[in-house]
Amino acid sequence: MTINCKGQLIDLSVPKVMGILNVTPNSFFDGGKYDSDEAIITQVGKMLADGATFIDLGAYSSKPSAEFVSGEEELNRIVPVVKLILQHFPDALLSIDTFRSEVAEACIENGAAIINDISGGNLDDKMFGVIAKYNVPYILMHMRGTPQTMQTLTDYDDIVKEMLFYFSEKVAEARSLGINDIILDPGFGFAKTLDQNYEVLQKMELFNILELPVLAGFSRKSMIYKNLNINQQEALNGTTVLNTISLTKGAKILRVHDVKEAMECVTLFNKIAI
Repeated sequence: MTINCKGQLIDLSVPKVMGILNVTPNSFFDGGKYDSDEAIITQVGKMLADGATFIDLGAYSSKPSAEFVSGEEELNRIVPVVKLILQHFPDALLSIDTFRSEVAEACIENGAAIINDISGGNLDDKMFGVIAKYNVPYILMHMRGTPQTMQTLTDYDDIVKEMLFYFSEKVAEARSLGINDIILDPGFGFAKTLDQNYEVLQKMELFNILELPVLAGFSRKSMIYKNLNINQQEALNGTTVLNTISLTKGAKILRVHDVKEAMECVTLFNKIAI
């Protein structure tokens, strides 16, 4: 199971880690932390040294009820950072966390390798066309509505069955346009209640039916800290537990704030998975 990133085949038969870098003032965990060139370069360097295969760069917070950010502002935030990172780390594989096709295209033109779309193309009908044009890997997430409305859209008859149908339809659409490398993201915390998140995790191996790599993104989310009555800063241990469970259910990419600890999960999991 491989994906092609800028001509480099990445083997996902061994799970990989994707480090999160948000250049936003309001992201739920690291908002405002990386507001200077020095802070950005230091953090990217640390994540790469700790073993991250990918760096996921976002400039629009998608936390529940996040404030709206214009496309122009998102572009102004993210493109200079793409250039900055690749100037210092030219071999870095950058994933761009955006649902806007113009942001995706601008970042790809400046060297980004992957597009990570929380909306699966639902918030911009031009997104699939951009992915097909540049033939970059595409992370297809499950979500309903927008970041502003998603937590009011949690009514499902059978959540996993409906997600499988959603993914099947979206993958068929993407394939019809010639999109080759698709990664599925169940979207933990997006249009799902606390209990629904754990139901999806419990049945997560069912997504392997689609024969595509699955990304797991739990890092310091409310499904952990609300369940444990703690805060985001105290949620690393819980993140590690859920990362490990997801690996046993077939996750191929762990998207995390804390790369070193996620790499330890992968290393120990591989000792029993071989």
